[in-house]
Amino acid sequence: MHGLGNDFMMIDGINQTVKLDSAQINRFSDRHFGIGFDQLLLVEPPTTSEALFKYRIFNADGGEVEQWGNGARCFAQFVRHQKLTEETLIPVETCAGLLRLRVIDDVRVEVNMGVPNFDPEHIPLDLPQRKASYSVSIGDTNVEFMALSMANEGYQQAKQKALENKQLNQDVYLLNEV
Repeated sequence: MHGLGNDFMMIDGINQTVKLDSAQINRFSDRHFGIGFDQLLLVEPPTTSEALFKYRIFNADGGEVEQWGNGARCFAQFVRHQKLTEETLIPVETCAGLLRLRVIDDVRVEVNMGVPNFDPEHIPLDLPQRKASYSVSIGDTNVEFMALSMANEGYQQAKQKALENKQLNQDVYLLNEV
């Protein structure tokens, strides 16, 4: 499954027991010898009565992250497609707290990810003070961007992916998406 350029491996942990370690996730993520994906999304039973599901997100290296907007949209479509729920309002438990997903139709999902944090130390961004915008030079190109955290590592991953692929225009696009 994919959303806005990110591809995901989805696992139903409601109807089966799932035990994965970071080495297994890393092997699955390999695009040459595994399934290949950016993140693995695991659907689990909730641990709170406020949520319908627990949603865990693992990067390709096996590390767990707090939340991911593109993944949350795919998560909502997955739980409905797998008939785990028929609800259109889906409260989901994450490491970062409760996310509220609203399925609009078969292709659109709205994600309320909470209040953004603009403080550099919470992004993390190694700068002494908060500013309205920042600038970074990548080769001969200067990119101006706004930085915020929605409890994910999207900026760092998007920038790294763009640098690896030498797609600076994609980097600007991804910065705007994150």
